[in-house]
Amino acid sequence: MTALSVNPKILIFLFSAIGLITLPHVANLPIPIFAFFSALFIWRFGCIWQPKLLAPKKLLFLLTLSSFGLLFSQYQSILGRDAGTSFFILALGLKLMEINSERDLYLITYLAFIVAGSQFLYQQSILMGVYSLFVCIVLIATLVIINTPKPNTVTALKKSGSIMLQALPMTVILFVLFPRLEAPRWMIFQESSQSLTGLSEQLEPGAISKLGLSDELVFRVKFKGEIPPPKQRYWRGPVYGHTDGKRWNITRHQSVVAKHQAKLDFSGSGYEYKLMMEPQTKNWVFALDMPNKFPATLRQISTYQLVSMKNSQQRAEYQLSSNVNYNTGYLTKTEFKLNTQLPVRDPSVKIRQLIQQLGANKSNPEVFIKNLLNHFRTEKFHYTLTPPLMGARPIETFLFEQRRGFCSHYATAFVYLMRVAGIPARVVGGYQGGKINPVGGFLEVRQANAHAWTEVWIENQGWVRFDPTAAIAPERIEQGVNIEQQIAAGSANFSSINIDNSALSLLKNANMLLQSMDYSWQRWVINYNTSNQNRFLDSLGIGDLRSLFFWMLGLIAVVTIVLALILFPAYKIKQDPILRLYLRFCKKLSKVKLIRQPHETASAFAQRAIIELPAQQVQIQQITELYLTLRYSNKTELQTFKQLKQHVQQFKIQSK
Repeated sequence: MTALSVNPKILIFLFSAIGLITLPHVANLPIPIFAFFSALFIWRFGCIWQPKLLAPKKLLFLLTLSSFGLLFSQYQSILGRDAGTSFFILALGLKLMEINSERDLYLITYLAFIVAGSQFLYQQSILMGVYSLFVCIVLIATLVIINTPKPNTVTALKKSGSIMLQALPMTVILFVLFPRLEAPRWMIFQESSQSLTGLSEQLEPGAISKLGLSDELVFRVKFKGEIPPPKQRYWRGPVYGHTDGKRWNITRHQSVVAKHQAKLDFSGSGYEYKLMMEPQTKNWVFALDMPNKFPATLRQISTYQLVSMKNSQQRAEYQLSSNVNYNTGYLTKTEFKLNTQLPVRDPSVKIRQLIQQLGANKSNPEVFIKNLLNHFRTEKFHYTLTPPLMGARPIETFLFEQRRGFCSHYATAFVYLMRVAGIPARVVGGYQGGKINPVGGFLEVRQANAHAWTEVWIENQGWVRFDPTAAIAPERIEQGVNIEQQIAAGSANFSSINIDNSALSLLKNANMLLQSMDYSWQRWVINYNTSNQNRFLDSLGIGDLRSLFFWMLGLIAVVTIVLALILFPAYKIKQDPILRLYLRFCKKLSKVKLIRQPHETASAFAQRAIIELPAQQVQIQQITELYLTLRYSNKTELQTFKQLKQHVQQFKIQSK
């Protein structure tokens, strides 16, 4: 089979399959890489009808060298997720240019399977899973078409779907029972520079407002029992304690503070929940404020933030418990120093006058806090995602000139004023709110829910949360963010989260259902790691490799037998009436130990029977001739069939 002799229908179907496989990678790979592959693809596709345009060997060699040069110009290597995927896609494009035999069609198809699987290195949603399943069906259909004398697309797709369906039970068994290979053990060249966004280690007023226009999922939460009201949904992240007057950095000296820190005192009932974190660049885990129980894979630092000791760039699920009623206890000297720190530049006269006007009092900070929040509420301050530039002295500019800002503006200004008044305070970053998915019964928190609030240390109460944003835009806390409208309009937008199902549009209902399905997909499939597998196997009483081996072997044997009975019912074949009559005749002869062999023809068996029963030669010959006539003639006559039936019924073994 040469390139000129390959059936064009096979090539068209093959190219259609490859187009479906490589299409999602347009968002993953550099434009030059994908453009080079696309040029090869279009060129070879056109050659199906114009074979004269096929590239000669010398040109193919130059194209191969060019592809390697392009690959190294983009990555300087062929190792790693992006470089490796690009390598396989370029190899697929080059192989398309060289189709000289049926073997090349097989190689291209097998290479396409690798490219299809590489998509899961970038996206692991349920939609991508369904799409990849469809792509695999098309690839298997390609193999069916290659081996079919008269290719038929619909028939090939049906056959491929049937093969996939038959393989499903075995796939499930191997997925559930086969020992898991964790990524750190084999993904040696995993990319480290993933474009994951979120809160950073440095907070500058206006930074969080950029996240307000992102619907990227951060985590999902499934509560055991009641879901906390919106005003309690503060998901604790990094604490920003050090400032230069413009930027705020994460509090340092964590280990020194933790040694002498008071233990948390909780009161009342709490919330139990499962938190599924999406991959991120930081090892932060955003727990409901304040976490009191967490797994051993997490640790709580001195600012009460949870951090993971595992790879943060992998999706992870945690069983947590939080209590919104707590007392952090006394304040150490180190903590007091860290949380009253001010920039080298002295506060302006206006700042000091404002503090005096609001009644600053170290011994009774709650009066000052109340007055300051009321000041934000009554002095024409505005909440916006697009605040103006604040210049070199952002806090003074915000407080006395612009009076427009996002949560980070209000939080940093609040803490700064507290510290000037000599009151320990700090900025806490994280997320606030979340959208309830009524279909799955879980909470979705996205980057648009990013928020900054404050904590003030008060005698006998410890660190107490105060949210200046609630004074300016209480609907931000009580109702939550309307992410879709906020992104569309580019400005802050709030609406009620708890929308009744009857009020949801068909599109919104479908989206809720899809998100619920994706949550289950992520929990039970993507997040099925070694620890989850061990817990599941323990519940089945499988505690060692020997038991696991026998379980796997037994289930595979059961599935194999069931499929064999369904697909190959050799002993339950519906026999036609002619064959049934002849087999009845053979059964009568078996009584005198005349048994027809599987390889023996009807005529040969008749000759052997006549030798053993010469007295019944005529009957044996008549039955055999009628059977052969009915069995192998193009037309079956009813009268002949009746004669065969009558002769078989009358046939009886006579003694010699």
